[in-house]
Amino acid sequence: MIKAFFLIFEPVVAWDRIAQSRRSVGFIVAIQLLPLIVLGSAVEGWGLAQWGKWQPDFKRLRDFPRAEVITFEIIQSLLLIIVVLLCALLLLKICQTFHGRNQYREAFAVIAYSFSPLLLLRVMDAAPMMSPWAGWIFGILLAIWTLYQGLPRVLQPDPTHAFGLYLSTIIVIVLTSGMERELTSLYLQGNFDLHHFTFRPTFPH
Repeated sequence: MIKAFFLIFEPVVAWDRIAQSRRSVGFIVAIQLLPLIVLGSAVEGWGLAQWGKWQPDFKRLRDFPRAEVITFEIIQSLLLIIVVLLCALLLLKICQTFHGRNQYREAFAVIAYSFSPLLLLRVMDAAPMMSPWAGWIFGILLAIWTLYQGLPRVLQPDPTHAFGLYLSTIIVIVLTSGMERELTSLYLQGNFDLHHFTFRPTFPH
């Protein structure tokens, strides 16, 4: 978890150590990914239960039952894990199109550690007046910056392919994490009722 701060403020040193350590997928999940997801879910869940969330479409501050918050955070945590696993798989496929010989472990390390700022900034969602998209925007920008430092050090692509691989990976992480944020944002802003499994679309006025 502490490595997330090093990836933001000392990215070169942090990525060099990651590249040299060659950790397994299981190790990265247990030591880096899950702690950040649990931290974000705990802080956000506590904020929802204590303060609720402002829903601009309904001009109200909605209270969330504790049981519903727990259900939501479990679902959101599973979605985030799926997003990271999927992004790593897509990155591996992209590497193969550039004739890379990387392994899934390396692709997963790049994605999991690059996602660290995004997962860390989920704590912003605990604030009742904070838009669900605010933390995602700041987090994804930091993730893109972190990815820029880490991708060449871990995957070591051919210099002629490095920038194309970087841009392709940005598209992958923005689209997949953005889809996850859209789904969870619908619930937080009142357009999806998790308790009664109903969807209320928002139409432009």
